[in-house]
Amino acid sequence: MKIHYFKLPYGSNFGTLIVLLSYLLSCIQIMNAQTTKSEIQLTEKGYKLFLNGEPFYVKGAGMDNGNMEGLAKHGSNSLRTWSMDNGKEILDQAHKLGLKVMMGIWVGLERHGFNYNDEKAIQRQFERIRKEVLQLKDHPALMIWCIGNEMNLESKNPKVWDAVNDIAKMIHEVDPNHLTTTPLAGIDKKDVALVTQRAPEIDFLSVQLYGPIDVLPQLIRASDYDGPLMVTEWGATGWWEVEKTDWGAPLENNSSKKADLYLKRYQNAILGQSEKVMGSYVFLWGQKQERTPTWFGMFMPDGKETESVDVMHYAWNGVWPKNRSPRLKDFTLNGKRAIDNIKLSAGELYKTEVTIEDPDNDKLTYRWQIMRESQSTKTGGDAEYIPEKMNNLFTEPMEDFTSFRAPKLGGAYRLFIYVEDGHHHTAHGNIPFWVED
Repeated sequence: MKIHYFKLPYGSNFGTLIVLLSYLLSCIQIMNAQTTKSEIQLTEKGYKLFLNGEPFYVKGAGMDNGNMEGLAKHGSNSLRTWSMDNGKEILDQAHKLGLKVMMGIWVGLERHGFNYNDEKAIQRQFERIRKEVLQLKDHPALMIWCIGNEMNLESKNPKVWDAVNDIAKMIHEVDPNHLTTTPLAGIDKKDVALVTQRAPEIDFLSVQLYGPIDVLPQLIRASDYDGPLMVTEWGATGWWEVEKTDWGAPLENNSSKKADLYLKRYQNAILGQSEKVMGSYVFLWGQKQERTPTWFGMFMPDGKETESVDVMHYAWNGVWPKNRSPRLKDFTLNGKRAIDNIKLSAGELYKTEVTIEDPDNDKLTYRWQIMRESQSTKTGGDAEYIPEKMNNLFTEPMEDFTSFRAPKLGGAYRLFIYVEDGHHHTAHGNIPFWVED
């Protein structure tokens, strides 16, 4: 028997050795773990997802560089990605935390210049995906392959579904242990018929809805789809679904209104359709700029949690977290609310006030901010620039009320309020306003 010796780097100590051994042990445990086999069974209570023969209801979140440890701590059992970027690292971390992964497969979009009449481009994409699938297919944290994202919205050429079908067929050949799906924007009868006809290799359909999630049962019936479903994106009402000001600024719900909608939508639309819907992924377990810095993210840029995280903790566990986020009750600018099409005069002084309740009576701190209105017209989650922040406008201490001078340049702006409780929670709201020269 040949004995192998391991030499520590110069300057290393016993602690370094322990860290290295712990890392090697975790790698060995992952390699030795059983591959997760996913399948769908039609039971007396409808379609159910099974992992290694055990029923598994997905209590998940979509995340992109989000806090995976926090996801597990709050009671989730799964996460969803949109691509296989850093796939091995994501799967490794998920496995350590006891989470299962719906692994996204990025598929070319027509709006990004991908041509589904170009057979060579389709073949290159196919080979790239095949190589990536082969690298990850045996990982124990892998649960489902998610092919593309809202291709019914992003691609007009029906050949996209031929490509999706070929990818699903290839996956079934090289990886018989894992299901495949593709997410649709909404659940339209015409789209459902097209996908089920041209991509029969897909094991089940996924749908993504925001405001219309409230009427998911009616939409399912109207679609004539009678197979298993999963909701792979849902959450705050979208900026395209809300009322707008006279100058076109969408009216964003504050953090407490959003949280109330999250809970209502989860309990009524998702759990209420448990005979067809096998679980869901709330959007977004992280933070992103989309029209505003707060619209879809359940976290702030610094990682602080909003009230929507509290709600999902309750939804997944049946109990509230020990310390809860502040609740925003009212927010006014010059005595008016966001719906009132507020117009200000350049350089003039105005008062603003917020009413907050904290369930734990924590000491609160207030942060006020004014930004230009976003002019972005991006769609489909494409990266947006962060609008300009306006400095030196506030004239009083930043408590639950303050004053500011309207910017000197005319145009569209937003007033933001952020309220922190000292326990890693933030409440937020914003009011769009127009400055007249």
